[in-house]
Amino acid sequence: MNKILFSSLSKKFVMALAGLFLLFFLPVHLIINLMLLKSNPEPFNRAAHFMATFPVIKIVEVVLLLAIIIHITWGILLQIQNWFARPVGYAGGNKSETSFFSRFTIWTGASVLTFLVLHFFNFYFIKLGFVPGNPDDFYSVAHSLFKVPAYNYIYLTCFALLGLHLYHAFSSAFQTLGLNHRIWTPVVNVIAWVYAIAIPAGFAFISLTLWLFR
Repeated sequence: MNKILFSSLSKKFVMALAGLFLLFFLPVHLIINLMLLKSNPEPFNRAAHFMATFPVIKIVEVVLLLAIIIHITWGILLQIQNWFARPVGYAGGNKSETSFFSRFTIWTGASVLTFLVLHFFNFYFIKLGFVPGNPDDFYSVAHSLFKVPAYNYIYLTCFALLGLHLYHAFSSAFQTLGLNHRIWTPVVNVIAWVYAIAIPAGFAFISLTLWLFR
């Protein structure tokens, strides 16, 4: 029993660290993507080229990929472990005391995974040469994708669900790392709400602008 508990806590701890790493990465990614709104493709293409060639960034890229794999894999394993820990429904129809965000995190996470697969196929795999495209002109690649209605529907849906995932991830990561505090925990929850709204809204703004007005 102690071994199982320790294993679960260890997974949650590492997953929290990986999640926090991703939380720091998303604002950087958003800032770069905002360059897509410029009429001049050079700033975005230069930023994309820098991200693809600078040695330190390439190391961070590997760490990011590992963080994504760890976060998703252990998140799924923890959820499966929780399901097996409760093989039958609650007597009398009582519902779990876990929050809405906790109960649906695996599904919002699955939507994020769907988007990442799509995103990697359309951009990262071009850089690796696995799919056709010009890795020196991701500006044109992005603008072409955002002209496709279906791509925008998927993009916007995934980021709406990402907002739910980010709120739970942000607040629960601090709890998992033992950073609960009578004063600061409510502040962290407010920051989590702001972050969970602002980041998806920023990406959605780019999508809608390029789709409807460019």
